[in-house]
Amino acid sequence: MSTLASPATADAAPADSGFRAAVRDHTGDLIALRRAVHRRPEIGLQLPQTQAAVLAALDGLPLEITTGRSLSSVVAVLRGGLPGPVVLLRGDMDALPVTELTGLEYASEVAGVMHACGHDLHVAMLVGAARLLSGVRDRLPGSVIFMFQPGEEGPGGAEPMIAEGLLAAAGEHPVAAYCIHVLSAIEPFGRFSTRRGPMLAAADTLKVTVRGAGGHGSAPQFAKDPIPAACEMVTALQTFVTRSIDIFDPAVITVGSFHAGTAENVIPAQAEFAATLRSFSPATRERVRRGVLDVVHGIAAAHGLTADADYVPGYPVTMNDGGEAEFAASTAAELFGADRFAWMANPEAGAEDMSYVLERVPGAFVNLGACPPGLDPMTAPLNHAAQARYDDAVVPDGAVLLAELAWRRLSR
Repeated sequence: MSTLASPATADAAPADSGFRAAVRDHTGDLIALRRAVHRRPEIGLQLPQTQAAVLAALDGLPLEITTGRSLSSVVAVLRGGLPGPVVLLRGDMDALPVTELTGLEYASEVAGVMHACGHDLHVAMLVGAARLLSGVRDRLPGSVIFMFQPGEEGPGGAEPMIAEGLLAAAGEHPVAAYCIHVLSAIEPFGRFSTRRGPMLAAADTLKVTVRGAGGHGSAPQFAKDPIPAACEMVTALQTFVTRSIDIFDPAVITVGSFHAGTAENVIPAQAEFAATLRSFSPATRERVRRGVLDVVHGIAAAHGLTADADYVPGYPVTMNDGGEAEFAASTAAELFGADRFAWMANPEAGAEDMSYVLERVPGAFVNLGACPPGLDPMTAPLNHAAQARYDDAVVPDGAVLLAELAWRRLSR
């Protein structure tokens, strides 16, 4: 494990929290927790082993804990000794269907499953924040909800947790919500980053079946060939983006799946394709929804064919509150030094179901570079790659930032 080097000025962290000193007593346990979770990754909404590991790590803390009814979530509430509002901190817990190729001594022991997106670090950070804040419970002016969430990679755990009462867990609706997401590449090791406004894209899906009439490849005049029409749709969807969507409020459409036919001399009765649709504002998301359906149905009609177009909404835009993003940025820079924070120029085109929380609670989604020293962040394997590696030396600093955000927001 490498050690984070922090500027000398970082020791000037607010004297009323003491989290940077206190986290040293927990660092070994937090790293061990991260690596234990990494060895036994689980996918989706049911994560019984991960849930058990979280419950064991929280055992003995002054928390009110509930577990999910329809998913393996954990919601822990810390009630401060002084009256005040409620803040929510979130960490996702699920892994991906990826075969790990990192060669780490604590690599996944589950075939075909890997913590390729770093959620194991998020679990450890949130447990660390719970321990730090529990240590100042008597002086804490308000309550903190710790949201341990399954299913971020799909089918989505935030919505069912909200439906099961997450936002009312402490009695009052939270005034702010924060989370940290690690990056295996792009950001330098140990650097925090965020932005005001859209942080991550909305991600929707378009599934299309073009229906015609099959026939012999030598006599297309006696059939209704769906393949040329489907190909035209794929091209027209790209033209739709460039000619109908504002370049300053963009969208991305990628057709990632296309299937038709069984033999070179047989005209099939149907062709199918599927696309991912990314957008960065509710307005553009709605324009894309209407526009892609118009494109598909219009081209089908022009060819004398029919088309079934299924638009499947996914995660909405992850929208940072401007004030909360500023607050997170200033807190990170004050705690760890100005060189450990950078504003992001652009949002990410990935998607996140923290978006459902941030639709209801003003807050900030913060990235943290966890690329191991010795690797170039610009060429290191990205999140979700089978070779993606995350240096867990960032875990204590992530725990400190989460705890400090809650402490300062409640003390405001």
